[in-house]
Amino acid sequence: MKFKYIAGNKVVVKIFILIQLLIMAACVEHQSDKYEAARKRMVKIQIRDRGIKNQAVLDAMNTVPRHLFVPLEYQNEAYNDYPLPIGYGQTISQPYIVAYMTEVLRPDKKMKALEIGTGSGYQAAVLAELVNEVYTIEIVPELAAESAGRFKEMGYDNITCKYGDGYQGWPEHAPFDIIIVTAAADQIPRPLIDQLAENGRLVIPVGLPAAIQELILITKKNGKPVERRLSYVRFVPFKRL
Repeated sequence: MKFKYIAGNKVVVKIFILIQLLIMAACVEHQSDKYEAARKRMVKIQIRDRGIKNQAVLDAMNTVPRHLFVPLEYQNEAYNDYPLPIGYGQTISQPYIVAYMTEVLRPDKKMKALEIGTGSGYQAAVLAELVNEVYTIEIVPELAAESAGRFKEMGYDNITCKYGDGYQGWPEHAPFDIIIVTAAADQIPRPLIDQLAENGRLVIPVGLPAAIQELILITKKNGKPVERRLSYVRFVPFKRL
């Protein structure tokens, strides 16, 4: 807030400046309260009331500030139940899908997770609230750099982000207890299955880019993948370098 001062009593000036600072602080607090209230409504109406029962997942969704993971012009829409553009032809998934995919992975604090498709970093941040370590790969270099910076600014020291081809996974950090893919592939990448730990869980949308895809859960049993089809979804296509 700008103001113009033309001479006058110094005490009056100090009081005026103090008032301006209090007004600005109130505005910041109002913004914070606004997003907190919107986030609580999102968790209750869009997520819990639609069947997500895992309390740790609900708590994570209620903790991570989704509005900080979307462009400024979309922040007021951040807690609505639909995807939003984040640039470079990519989107942030709708909150319910993030919660649903997270819940089926059954995360806990001892686990190590791999995410393919960092995007703006929202899904990785949610996972970081639930597991020990998160490794995330993004094929768009600008998004990878932006997300890495965002994680650092927000204090997520258990997330490691890199630019690269997610099809190959991250073998030097394998095996992973859970793997989540946030882009639709025409088939399940074999390297990801190989990097899944015994009894580990992998969730991935499979299908053609222009069509509705199927969300598939893979559980590794005795070294072999066991598939379970969950629901129909729509994701951006899986890209390769």
